Amino acid sequence: MVLKQGPAAGRPEASGLESLMASAERFITMFHIENRAGPPDRRLGQIRREIAATGTYWHTPAELTFGARVAWRNSSRCIGRLHWPSLRVRDRREVAGAADIAAESVAHLREATNDGQIRPVITVFAPDAPGRPGPRILNSQLVRYAGYEKAEGAIIGDPANVGITRLARALGWCAGWPAGRFDILPLLVQEAGALPTPHELPADAVLEVMIKHPGFGWFANLGLRWYAVPAISDMYLDVGGVGYPAAPFNGWYMSTEIGSRDLGDAVRYDQLPVIAEHMGLNTASQRTLWQDKAIRELNLAVLHSFTAAGVTISGHRTESASSPAPVFHRGDGNPDQPPNFYRHDALARVTELFRANALADTRAGRMPERRYGSSLAYAAALGIPQSRFLE
Repeated sequence: MVLKQGPAAGRPEASGLESLMASAERFITMFHIENRAGPPDRRLGQIRREIAATGTYWHTPAELTFGARVAWRNSSRCIGRLHWPSLRVRDRREVAGAADIAAESVAHLREATNDGQIRPVITVFAPDAPGRPGPRILNSQLVRYAGYEKAEGAIIGDPANVGITRLARALGWCAGWPAGRFDILPLLVQEAGALPTPHELPADAVLEVMIKHPGFGWFANLGLRWYAVPAISDMYLDVGGVGYPAAPFNGWYMSTEIGSRDLGDAVRYDQLPVIAEHMGLNTASQRTLWQDKAIRELNLAVLHSFTAAGVTISGHRTESASSPAPVFHRGDGNPDQPPNFYRHDALARVTELFRANALADTRAGRMPERRYGSSLAYAAALGIPQSRFLE
């Protein structure tokens, strides 16, 4: 099954208009019921006329705020969704230019960071409309660490971001010399029909936490760190049939997201063998449970470091006890009911990045990358598994 795709950018056919109106009716009815706003008939009449005239409709600020919050409430794989009423909604639908989107994304990070007392925030940019697709942020999160692939195949930094790092460099990003393990990537923003453009994040907009252990002095010498705000930026927001392709949103981290996954996973920073060696553990066999012992100390270090720095973070058992949702790593699963956040079609995204990479290489006077003969091959470089295309 192909992943749910974003709304079409062209003029909807009659069936598309009927589908849009049906989605609008469901959402507006929900909005009026839950907000005790009376019968929705008058508002639905306005929307019906607007759709007939323009092929889409415009949410009121109250509808957009409600829709964004309910989208978080409906995100069943997000353990932090019980905080949905507290989501701050930044309505930036008038913003469509790449530089302005980057500036507003920086403002988002500053508001969300809040001196370490992380606030749940979403910034909603221009929607898709007939003949006018909305803008896109190509980074998976507003803050990401670069991944540099060396000639011999070794990777410096985050392996999950090798593809986007290569694209950023092809588009003119020249930071990261020499390559470091925790170089912050620029935002890659794409206006409709244009090549993505890189935009540096100011240092004072990104709060990072140095990872230390309360009992192991050597842990600080590992040089580990992580950023405070996990702002997802590669999903689109669907509210009543209207798609917002750029709508970065954040809650706060759960300690195991950073420890077990980002720093501990073998396909990411792979720190468990390093920690085990410093602990003097026997790694010759998995039967010694060395990985379990190392990951426990890594998660403890993350939780300790964020807490000591005054940065909001949750322990996985605390969140599991208070959340109605089961604990899952972010990933694929059955689509949830709208309003909701959905991934952009994986194949379309990979093809888009693949072509942008080739165009950028050509513009820079280099031959396009010949290493990847197809979008599927390029998907592997971006860290997108084949399961994202078909199930």
